[in-house]
Amino acid sequence: MELTLWTYEGPPHVGALRIAASMEGVHYVLHAPQGDTYADLLFTMIERRDRRPPVTYTTFQARDLGGDTAELVKRSITEAVERFKPEALLVGESCTAELIQDQPGALAAGMDLGGVPMVSLDLPAYSKKENWGAAETFYQLVRGLLKDQLPAPGFTKPDPTRWRHEGRRPRVNLLGPSLLGFRCRDDVREITGLLADHGIEVNVVAPLGARPADLQRLPQADLNVCLYPEVAGPVCSWLERSFGMAVVRTVPIGVGATGEFLAELGEKLGLELALVGEADRRSRLPWYSRSVDSTYLTGKRVFIFADATHAIAAARIASQELGFTVVGLGTYSREQAREVRAAAQELGLEALISDDYLVVEKAMAEAAPELVLGTQMERHSAKRLGLPCAVISSPLHVQDVPARYSPQMGWEGANVIFDSWVHPLMMGLEEHLIGMFRHDFEFVDGHLSHLEGASAPAAAATGAPKAAALPSVEAGAPAAAANGIAHGPGASHDSNALFTAGSVQAGGGQELGLQWSASGEAELSRIPFFVRGKVRRNTETYARDRGVSTITEEVLYDAKAHFSR
Repeated sequence: MELTLWTYEGPPHVGALRIAASMEGVHYVLHAPQGDTYADLLFTMIERRDRRPPVTYTTFQARDLGGDTAELVKRSITEAVERFKPEALLVGESCTAELIQDQPGALAAGMDLGGVPMVSLDLPAYSKKENWGAAETFYQLVRGLLKDQLPAPGFTKPDPTRWRHEGRRPRVNLLGPSLLGFRCRDDVREITGLLADHGIEVNVVAPLGARPADLQRLPQADLNVCLYPEVAGPVCSWLERSFGMAVVRTVPIGVGATGEFLAELGEKLGLELALVGEADRRSRLPWYSRSVDSTYLTGKRVFIFADATHAIAAARIASQELGFTVVGLGTYSREQAREVRAAAQELGLEALISDDYLVVEKAMAEAAPELVLGTQMERHSAKRLGLPCAVISSPLHVQDVPARYSPQMGWEGANVIFDSWVHPLMMGLEEHLIGMFRHDFEFVDGHLSHLEGASAPAAAATGAPKAAALPSVEAGAPAAAANGIAHGPGASHDSNALFTAGSVQAGGGQELGLQWSASGEAELSRIPFFVRGKVRRNTETYARDRGVSTITEEVLYDAKAHFSR
């Protein structure tokens, strides 16, 4: 057994709980002991919802194991139906309750529930995880509610362009958004508005905000939009096989993907969409990418680790729309590992598929990026390594559930992504310039800025030393440039962060026994932080090639001289 501090995904019953909490009129009876009822906090604390999730726990205790826990299950089901009067009932068990094999779904199937549709959830807790549990729950719920509408074998598939003959607007379903997903609420609003601008109506959004009766209306749409494959992939495939419903699988995250999403919609619906120039009118990202100011972003090293949907989208945006260099790409979503591997291969990388955050942290340290795009876990790892990080995927923290409108999809989503990713690099440049010119007269103690009465920076007031560079190779160029580094902002929020071989230890062990002496670390700390990572890597490569185990100030200068030739 392996113990861990953090996990990217909870057990599958948490995924089932996400579906139940996302919908209206659905109740979940969960056979679980005391201690497995923590999931309520996920919604009240992280999602900041004003109500508890619709779940009834059997909450058996140790003393109940000597009696009839099956009777406790039946009593809990009866009480839940009488009290909450659900339109659909989910019945399942937690990972701990699975061990006693009460089979609550089978017990519920033999009860009189007053005509309430019941879905028994068989979620293997020790081989599957949260996203799989959410997808399986959504799939079983849709399949159970639509079983009476299944067409006969050999049916003619509906034509997605039939809306023309029926004299109405085209209709689509938006499938996959759920609570504890990343910005799902705002994504739905953004995509609904985007579709409306092009004359397309939304038939059903599910599971977020849907009722069981809404799921029974899914076949009335002309096609399905798979917004979040981790949750909606199985449902979309089943609806395609069983009802012949076409599926749009392009996820509209980023400027390019949003344009392709609209083009795919138009092609399948037989709808001519005026897309020329829309990206420039609706998003600031294309304009900035063409501007002179964006050139300092070119080649910035970025490490990406997230769920499959957001990781693939982030890799495309970073490499094709912002000019970054992707130095690492991975996911914890094993069900979509193939897609992530394909995306990584296009970038000349080997995808990292893991659910161990320490393995991810080690890979992050070895890649030495200037920006990290990841989950809540990568944010913590990046802090330890002195790197900026933007959270782009679940698992998330309450700070990643903003009260303001902040989508990731569509044109406005591209604007939000632009701000979230570029600002840390811009602020890094600003911090470096302040540090580099701290000795200038405008920073001396007592000098007033344009804000009347403003005091000088505290660092200047206390006589903090200026951030000096190594002797330059060319006039005006820091010596770090001799190590093959282009000018540009870097990545650390902390200009004093030291990214040395010792810091790799936080990611899983010091690299090949290399050590930095006090003089070497002191000299390294004087190098502008935005090129410090490259200097560190080059110096360690130089030391390794020559069998040097301790990097001193002299070794650092020797490496500088070597790479300047």
